[in-house]
Amino acid sequence: MEGSKEKITLNIGGVRYETYSSTLRTFPGTKLCSLTEPHAPSIYDYDPTTKEFFFDRSAEIFSYVLNYYRTKHFHCPTDTCRSVLEEELAFWEINEAQLSSCCWLKLNKKEVQPEELNIWDENEQTDDQCLIVQTERRDFSWRTRWQPKIWSMFEKPFSSFSAKCLALVSLLFIVGIVIIFCEETKAQFEFFTANFSSSGHSELSHNDHDHYYHQAAYLLHLELLCVLWFTFEFSVRFCFCPDKKLFFQNPLNVVDFLSLFPVYIELFVAGQIQRMPSLGLWLGFVRVVYLLKLLKISKLIETPLILRVLSYTLKSILREICILLMILAFETLFFGSLFFYGELLGSHPSYTGELHIADILVCFWWALITLTTVGYGDIIPLTTFGQVTAALAAVFGMLTITIPIPIFLVKFKSYYDIAIFKQKLKRSKKP
Repeated sequence: MEGSKEKITLNIGGVRYETYSSTLRTFPGTKLCSLTEPHAPSIYDYDPTTKEFFFDRSAEIFSYVLNYYRTKHFHCPTDTCRSVLEEELAFWEINEAQLSSCCWLKLNKKEVQPEELNIWDENEQTDDQCLIVQTERRDFSWRTRWQPKIWSMFEKPFSSFSAKCLALVSLLFIVGIVIIFCEETKAQFEFFTANFSSSGHSELSHNDHDHYYHQAAYLLHLELLCVLWFTFEFSVRFCFCPDKKLFFQNPLNVVDFLSLFPVYIELFVAGQIQRMPSLGLWLGFVRVVYLLKLLKISKLIETPLILRVLSYTLKSILREICILLMILAFETLFFGSLFFYGELLGSHPSYTGELHIADILVCFWWALITLTTVGYGDIIPLTTFGQVTAALAAVFGMLTITIPIPIFLVKFKSYYDIAIFKQKLKRSKKP
């Protein structure tokens, strides 16, 4: 108790500060913490008469540094130069990443709304906060002990070495079943077109039929092997998921569930497929859900930071994107109608076959292509009024597309800076 109540006096640029030695020991390894050691008076500028340490540093910034030791929240004055702050923090051996997010944004002159400040943490911690809810139970059953480990191993590919190996196996099975699906589709299509040719007679011999069914059986067994792995993986994830309702709200989990059915259905109706080849084509159409499993690769592979920031930026400007699409739809209707009636009323009858605008929907297509500055050239204005309309459509299209770009760039830069700062802060906190 006597050690914790011991006071230390600091003279920072002529301003005296007095605090407890226990306060300076809050962050070991820093310069202020070393002042509490017995040999500190022999290392630093210590006046035995006044019993104070002297440092010729900025007193204004040091007041915030000392407050950081008291509250463990580091803030800085708004009018501080960043280089001066970095120099002072380096002297006091404090990491710049410890700076609070609000002051970091002010220091870098980032105009970000308060609700946008924590978007990076909220998106990264949603899974942990919403799904790992049963780990706080106080019972010590085997399920409670193993649930977080098994769930992380199957759901978080980068949580451990075993999770990475499991993700690699899942990736191989996903790629494998997609290849099998393509081969099955190709074989079924060739068999169906040859068996039901335009002449109405089958062009396949008995040996060809046998070869096809042997190939189909081989591919079906490979597909069954992949689906058995998916069944095991889905069952484990579903059993050890703490929140079943939230589990099925994830579209990838719904795709995993639906992809289990096609091969089991084919095994159940295997006898009818030989009598009804068209049924195999319908089952092949249902297998398109296998292609959606490729979306899971984005979860098994670590997404680059810039792509994650891009997705958060698009979510934040969703309202602006909807307004832009509404404006583009209005311009399409307006210029398409103007072009249609202008060409229709001002064109010469001999041009009717060259205009290709017998339908107003074609003019809407032309307007959209012109507004987006693509301009395929399949439809061109032949009248003066139509050419003026086309010129105005191109100009308004460029303005509609280019004006919102700075808004997107400002939002993206803000989120990217926040993400970089959060990652630096996370790395600095790791032991």
